[in-house]
Amino acid sequence: DILSLKGIGEYTAAAIASFAFNQPYAVVDGNVFRVLARFFGIQTPVDSTDGKKLFRSLANSLIDKKEPAKYNQAIMDFGAVVCKPVLPLCSECPLQKKCIASQKNLVGLLPVKEKGIKTRQRFFNYLLVENGDNIYVNQRTEKDIWQNLYEFILIETDRMIPEDQFLKSKSIETLFNTSNVKIDKISETYSQKLTHQIITGRFIHITLKNEAQPLKKYTTVSRNELKKLAFPKFITAYLQD
Repeated sequence: DILSLKGIGEYTAAAIASFAFNQPYAVVDGNVFRVLARFFGIQTPVDSTDGKKLFRSLANSLIDKKEPAKYNQAIMDFGAVVCKPVLPLCSECPLQKKCIASQKNLVGLLPVKEKGIKTRQRFFNYLLVENGDNIYVNQRTEKDIWQNLYEFILIETDRMIPEDQFLKSKSIETLFNTSNVKIDKISETYSQKLTHQIITGRFIHITLKNEAQPLKKYTTVSRNELKKLAFPKFITAYLQD
C-alpha cells in the first residue's frame, strides 16, 4: 500500500513501514550496503540488479522482527559512525572478529560498485605571455576546479597538440596576432589527479614582439607581484621547478 503512493520507492516505503508502523521491513541505504558487504564479504556489485536483490533479501532476513525500527536505525548509524566509507574504525568495532572483510583484508575494497564514476581527462595549455616586464594572469571565478585561484592564460584542448598546429589554432588567433607571437620555451608535461578528474598540461612561454591589445578577463602583473598570488598546486609545482 505504501509503495502505491506517488513518489515512494522501496527505501522510503521500508522506512515508513518500520519507523511509523513498526513493521519488519529492512531499510537498505548506502550504510547498510557497506556493513553487509564487509561483514559477509560479499563481492557482488551493490549497484547491479542482482546485487540489489541479494542485499535487500539479506537485510530483510536479518531484521529484528520485534523491534525493526531500532534495528534499522542501529545498522544505519553503525555504518555512518563505525563502518565508514573511508577510515572505518575497525580496531574499535565489536563485530571485527566475525567480519570477513576484516579477516581477509578486503575492507578497502568493499562494497563493490559496478558503475564507477568516470574520471574526466583534461589537457591544459598554459601560456606564460610576457608583455614587456609584465605577465598575463586571470582569477578563476567560474564554478569549476580551483575556484578563486589564479592562473595564466589557459587554452584547454582534448589532447596535446604539436607546436606548429597549436600556433595556428583558432584559440591562439582569437587572443593574438600570430605574427606577433614568439614561443621561447615549452615545458614538459605535468599532471595532477583531482576527485574524478585528471589534469595534464604544459606551460608555454611566449614573448610578444609588439605590445598587445588588452585581453578580456586577463590582467597583467609584474613578476614580483606574481609571488603574492595564490595559484593551484598544478601551477606552483611548475613555478617551483
